[in-house]
Amino acid sequence: MDADRTVSPASAAAGAPESADPSADRIADAADALFCARGYEAVSIRDIAERAGVKKASVFYHFGTKEKLFEGVLDRYYAAHAAALQKGRLCSGSVDERMHVLLDAYMDFMEDHSRYVRLVHIEVASSGPALPLISQGLRKLSQLVEEILGDHVPSDGALSAKHFFISFSGIVNTYALYAGALGPMWRSDPLSTASRRERRAHVHWVADALLQQLARQRC
Repeated sequence: MDADRTVSPASAAAGAPESADPSADRIADAADALFCARGYEAVSIRDIAERAGVKKASVFYHFGTKEKLFEGVLDRYYAAHAAALQKGRLCSGSVDERMHVLLDAYMDFMEDHSRYVRLVHIEVASSGPALPLISQGLRKLSQLVEEILGDHVPSDGALSAKHFFISFSGIVNTYALYAGALGPMWRSDPLSTASRRERRAHVHWVADALLQQLARQRC
């Protein structure tokens, strides 16, 4: 599996008319690649047009503005992200089993969208105009975790669902973000099938340990 593969956001981009014109897909793919590599502020409509091999007018025609094109890229990622996490919310079983399904779905998503986490980190670090969109997306994802944990955690405080969401997402996101730098240190490919399987086993263990400690404190 290609760890840096992303899905084209063309058809889901905000303001994009339905069209069979392949230039719309090229524009969306170019915008996706450039935004993820440089961040929103460092990318211009001209950059996107040149990478897509089209005129600037074509970008405006299909997507309206750079803001709407960027919003479409983020919307597509968050929609795919939320769809992956729904697996954990909809499955049956104990909270531990549901959390395993949730984490597996999350790691599957990150293996297919590794550059997504880089884009979010760039925008958060720069306090760019995408922050409201990122906050909105995070809120939806956090709500899914809250639904899974339900009555197992208090509504606020150090053991509330919002902290479990950040802890678990941080475990997954950090691996996706640092994988490229871990190879020389580990002397192995962090993105190989064996490494990913080993990482999943560790993440499951951490989740079980946290949930077991939580259960003991509730007794």
